[in-house]
Amino acid sequence: MSKQLIEKYYDSFNQGRYEEMINLVSDDILHEVNEGDTQHGKSLFKAFLGVMDECYEEQVKNLVVFSSTQHNRFAAEFNIDGRYKKSQPGLPEAHGQKYFINVGAFFEINPLGKICRITNYYNLNNWINTVQPNTF
Repeated sequence: MSKQLIEKYYDSFNQGRYEEMINLVSDDILHEVNEGDTQHGKSLFKAFLGVMDECYEEQVKNLVVFSSTQHNRFAAEFNIDGRYKKSQPGLPEAHGQKYFINVGAFFEINPLGKICRITNYYNLNNWINTVQPNTF
């Protein structure tokens, strides 16, 4: 139960090892998607990763992990260096646009050493303005 688990989670993400990410989370994972639904369970988390892989090409950069081991809670601050590959409903059209955004994430680790909560935050309006700049 350490910040190394969170670092491994993001290393797996950067390497595209999604099955490894799924193995790091509990069966009853609570996943709070930025400005989206709260999802419960590994199957929904796996489906989310599938959509992300299909629509985005992303790398975590400048990762810093903070810990409060007495409560098994962790926070991460990082940048996402990405490319928007395929359009998602309700978002701008994808044309391979590149973006670089700031992200904050919060985690909870259960007594079995699995991630049982992931909450992500980033400024969606900044992302939209990056992939769909105003044209006058």
